[in-house]
Amino acid sequence: MRLLLIRHGQTPSNLKHLLDTAEPGPGLTPLGLRQADALPDALAGAEIGALYASTLLRTQLTAAPLAARTGLEVRVRDGLRELSAGDLEMRGDAQAVETYMTTVFAWSAGDVELRMPGGENGVEALGRLDAVIAEAAGSGVPTVAMVSHGAAIRMWTAARADNVDVEFAAAHALENTGIVILDGTPADGWRVRTWEGRSLGPGSGLPEASGPTGEPVAGDIDG
Repeated sequence: MRLLLIRHGQTPSNLKHLLDTAEPGPGLTPLGLRQADALPDALAGAEIGALYASTLLRTQLTAAPLAARTGLEVRVRDGLRELSAGDLEMRGDAQAVETYMTTVFAWSAGDVELRMPGGENGVEALGRLDAVIAEAAGSGVPTVAMVSHGAAIRMWTAARADNVDVEFAAAHALENTGIVILDGTPADGWRVRTWEGRSLGPGSGLPEASGPTGEPVAGDIDG
């Protein structure tokens, strides 16, 4: 199966660099709406057969133009929501962000019993993401797109992809509507084919870096 993991469009909380992970969450900024509108053209050749989004409003708004173009129903799943910030919710200070990201990538590295302060642990976070991806793989659809969140995509990819480690995922964030494309199955494992950190639509001017197979990437921090 080919799996397209797409970060949602820009939100007001992204502009303030806040750890905003609770439901239903904010909508999209005007730029975020333009980013969402650009997805159908950017992914026109992908032959997407199923489309998923999280329970947070921003992912569903991001998926809506793609659903309208493809005629696909958006399958909303709680498992795709952002990694809970717990007691750090709506903080944007450096200490909170460091604690959040350190915990997230500890899960990727295998310390899954570690718990986010006041939030979930790695067993719970990986388990819910794995469950949705297993559902999609079991459907037999060759190409599946999932609109999710930056930290969730990076954490899961670093934990599950054979060719992306924690060091790479921690250093290469995803701009709003950036995408990670993987091939594989839950049984056979996953390999990243593209880590495109830049927005697939209008970007925010973040600097580029180099991906695992030479794709350009760019960065931001929160979900």
